[in-house]
Amino acid sequence: MPTIPTTPAHADLQGKSTRKAVCVVYTGGTIGMIGAAFGASGYRPAPGDLEARLTALPELSAPEMPRVVFRELSPLLDSAELAPRDWERIGREIAAHDAACDGFVVLHGTDTMAYTASALSFMLEGLAKPVILTGSQLPFAHLRSDARDNLITALLLAAHTPLCEVGIYFRGVLLRGNRARKVSSSGFGAFASPNAPPLATVGVEVALHPAARRTPYLAGPLRLQRLADVQVGALRLFPGIDQRFLHNVLQEPLQGLVLETYGSGNAPRDPGFLRVLARATERGVVIVNCTQCFSGGVDMESYATGQALRDAGLTSGADLTPEAALTKLVYLFSKGHTPEEVRALITTDLRGELTPRSGRVT
Repeated sequence: MPTIPTTPAHADLQGKSTRKAVCVVYTGGTIGMIGAAFGASGYRPAPGDLEARLTALPELSAPEMPRVVFRELSPLLDSAELAPRDWERIGREIAAHDAACDGFVVLHGTDTMAYTASALSFMLEGLAKPVILTGSQLPFAHLRSDARDNLITALLLAAHTPLCEVGIYFRGVLLRGNRARKVSSSGFGAFASPNAPPLATVGVEVALHPAARRTPYLAGPLRLQRLADVQVGALRLFPGIDQRFLHNVLQEPLQGLVLETYGSGNAPRDPGFLRVLARATERGVVIVNCTQCFSGGVDMESYATGQALRDAGLTSGADLTPEAALTKLVYLFSKGHTPEEVRALITTDLRGELTPRSGRVT
C-alpha cells in the first residue's frame, strides 16, 4: 500500500500522531493523462505517472496536509468507459481502507463523475467520513492545469471537514455528489448543483453550509452494497417521439427507466403513447419521471399532461437529477426491492438526493 512521502506527523501532548490519513483512489480521467490534445493519439492515461507527480509536490509536506495513501486502479479508464462494475471497484477500495483512513479522494474523469458520485452515495451504507470526487479539465502535466488546486483542496476537505457523505469538488465549490451535474466541457467550473446549495464554498476560508452536517444514513460500520445485474435505462423525450420507439425501449428485461420529460413533468397525451407506458408499469417496470430542465423538478398534478403520466403509473422523480435517479434505481433493485417498494423509495430522501415535500433541503 504505497504512500506519498511526507514530513513526519505532528504529535499531540500524549505523543500520538495527529496527522490525518486520506486514501486517494485514482480511476483515470483527464487529470492523469499525458500527450497532446491534438496529437496522433490525443490525451491518454499513463499508469504510474500521476503518482510520481504527486510525490514531487512540495505542498504535501505542509503540516496541515494529510498523509496520502495512493491507490491506482487497473486498468485506468476514461470516465466515458466506466460501468457499474467500476463503481463497485471504487467502493471496494473505500471499504478496504475505511478503518485506516480519515477520508477519501477519488480522482475521476469529469464526463460521468456525477453518475459515480451518485452511485457511491447510495452504495456506501453507514458512511461516516468524507468521500470527495475531483479531477480536472486539463491534465496535471499541462502548464495551466486546474488539477493541482482541485487535488490539494480536495485532500484538505477530506481530512478536515465533518462530512459523512460523497461530494464533488471543483474550482472553489464542494457539491453534494448526488445533486451535482456536469455543466461545462471546457470551463474550470465544470459542475453545478441546480436544486441544492453547495456543501461548502472555498475561498480564504472554507464555509460549510448547514446542509453539510448530516449524520450517517445507517449506524454501524461502513457497508458496501454490491450491485446486481440490473437492467435500467434512460430516455429523453423529443417532439414527435413515436410510440413504437418507446415500445421497443420498454421491452423485457428492462426493470426501470428514467424518462426525461418536458418542464414540470409533461409529455404528449397521445393515447397510444400513454398506453405503451401503462402496459410497461403494469408488468412491473418502474418509470421515473424526471424533468429535462436544468433546475426545478416534476409536479404531475399541475398539468393535464403530467396527470396523464401519473395515471399511466409513472413515479415522480421530484427534483432528482437524471444521474441520481438512474443510480438510485440500480441501487434499489440491487437490494432486492420489489417494483412497488422501489416506487415508494424513489420518492423518499435517502442521502439528500431530493428535496423533501416540505421543501426543506436536508
